[in-house]
Amino acid sequence: MIRRVSRCMITANSSLRSLRNSHESMCTTFVHSRALKMSSTKAAATAESNWKLYYFNVTGVAEPLRYLLHYCKLPYQDVRFEYEDWINVYKKVMPMEQVPVLEINGVKFHQHLSICRYLAKKYNLYGDDDLEAMRIDAALDDINDIRTEIGKYYNEVDDNVKPVLKDRVLAKIPFYVDKFENQVARNGGHFVNGKLTLVDIYYAGIVEIMSNIVGENINEGKPCLTKLISKIRAFEDIKVYLETRPTTVL
Repeated sequence: MIRRVSRCMITANSSLRSLRNSHESMCTTFVHSRALKMSSTKAAATAESNWKLYYFNVTGVAEPLRYLLHYCKLPYQDVRFEYEDWINVYKKVMPMEQVPVLEINGVKFHQHLSICRYLAKKYNLYGDDDLEAMRIDAALDDINDIRTEIGKYYNEVDDNVKPVLKDRVLAKIPFYVDKFENQVARNGGHFVNGKLTLVDIYYAGIVEIMSNIVGENINEGKPCLTKLISKIRAFEDIKVYLETRPTTVL
């Protein structure tokens, strides 16, 4: 079933008007807890944890987190909600009245990039040294620079300003995507040092909402990026998630 939302939040700071919904509000929890092949240490840590990811029923900035949680084989409750439940139930219990929020053993953590970095450090996706970590951070910041520009266009409500912002962001996208394509080409099919890191999974997760908002595949004609995204989405647990996740407009 497609659950309609008037807008999708691409910014980490929740824009409430972007998810105002004229339909009856819904809150759905999807439990991703397949039998996972994990080391005994990882399995023990997971068994002791009660993980919940809170976000609206869209992809948005939570999607890279969902990719990461599945790649790291971490069972979690995917708590999705509509605008009315956000206002009436969830907003008041979130640390900064924002989502996404990851709850671990009853403790809520916010800021999606901070959560991404935590998972990356814990599951060996953050480079082998500080220099690699800095390169990963720089690439994440580059991606979020253009994501923020797309978000400004998306959240604009002035009908006179919105077309101007769209033209502006469409003019900026090729610069960024060309840089990303060249970076992946230089690094053996990955963003950093020819190996899988956080930024590869992050880009594969966030690019979907960016493309949907501007109405075109921003990776069109970029073979290295396209191949990388396909590789990430082919990982077993991410693939199963994508095949079974809720159908949403964005």
